Amino acid sequence: MKKQRIYKNLTFQVLTAIFIGVMVGLIWPEVGKEMKPVGDTFINAVKMVIAPIIFLTIVLGIAKMGDMKKVGKVGGKAFIYFEVVTTLALMIGLIVVNIIKPGAGLNFNELEKGDVSQYTANGGEGINWIEFVTHIVPSNMVDAFAKGDILQVLFFSILFGVGLAALGEKGKIVIEFLDQLSLVFFKIIGYVMKAAPLGAFGAMAYTIGHFGLASLVPLGKLMISVYVTMFLFIFVVLNIICKMYGFSLWNYLKFIKDEILIVLGTSSSESVLPRMMDKMERIGCSKSVVGLVIPTGYSFNLDGTSIYLSMAVVFLAQVFGVDLTIGQQITILLVLMLTSKGAAGVTGSGFIVLASTLAALQVIPLEGLALLLGVDRFMSEGRAIVNLIGNGIATIVVAKSENEFDENKAKRAISEMKLMKEEQQKQAV
Repeated sequence: MKKQRIYKNLTFQVLTAIFIGVMVGLIWPEVGKEMKPVGDTFINAVKMVIAPIIFLTIVLGIAKMGDMKKVGKVGGKAFIYFEVVTTLALMIGLIVVNIIKPGAGLNFNELEKGDVSQYTANGGEGINWIEFVTHIVPSNMVDAFAKGDILQVLFFSILFGVGLAALGEKGKIVIEFLDQLSLVFFKIIGYVMKAAPLGAFGAMAYTIGHFGLASLVPLGKLMISVYVTMFLFIFVVLNIICKMYGFSLWNYLKFIKDEILIVLGTSSSESVLPRMMDKMERIGCSKSVVGLVIPTGYSFNLDGTSIYLSMAVVFLAQVFGVDLTIGQQITILLVLMLTSKGAAGVTGSGFIVLASTLAALQVIPLEGLALLLGVDRFMSEGRAIVNLIGNGIATIVVAKSENEFDENKAKRAISEMKLMKEEQQKQAV
């Protein structure tokens, strides 16, 4: 195996960039604020190729699978898994926030607030489900790709894949062309990811410089509660799921450690979507399952977001001294099971969902959302990481349940990872 210097390792580079970003934000906050374009440019570079990669992966997966009944079966299993696991995430969030009570004793009038009018304006009346459903179907294919609307690209890709598969032998030349084209786009994303440390530095420097660590103190208990809950969800709930399906959570986490660090630095799970699709294939999942589950999961399997939403609603109730009954908390759970899916892919979706949920409950003032703006950015990394980890596990679970998982390929990938780690340790010494 080719030796790699420690400073050339992506993990080392991203960790170093995050540390430097934090230092710049703390020591020179004004400079940190000016670093926002660096992080944004990296995210934009990744988004530039996300829609084509999703399209190519889904189309090739469906076309090569051929059997439309199997495509429907995989999609059905994925959606059932998404609903069950995100509901568990919501329940765990409710249980922990009721035990720790992070909002108890806080005075709303004495706490720093932000402007959430743009979110309450969109979410205060609740989510328009007719608009949400009709939005999934693009009126213009090119527009869907231009805007990078994952749900619309997903819908068109499935239709295109089904149509291509129906052509049979006549479609082979198109499949071969798209196969080669996908290699080009993955090569492009390889070039883009070389700038991941810069993106992580820019995003972290801006976050610390703009919001400052001092803003965390008043709502520190909420932050700690959310992160503890996410930790429990990963190492208890997701670990049990991993054991049920015969794979190691720890090996999986080590396999995607670079992606986790990039998400930590950029606060965006979209920044590693193409890499996650590639990693899931390398660890043994079939291309067809990866193409269907990962992009869909980015909209409907948001475990970290679900935990945050359930805890945020009860936290605000505690701040305002609203004693929620068991019945009301069950209502919160049922409402969030729907609303947490309703704003998928929308900018500021977390606040829109919260506003919609509070509007539906009608017992907690909407202006309470203003409290969360200061710390929301510092919890978004955790949400994105849990969403990322959950989607990868969902892909492996669906692949294994459909006999679309190559155990030998998985063993080779883990062995290569361990050999590389040993080599890096020798280099470090």
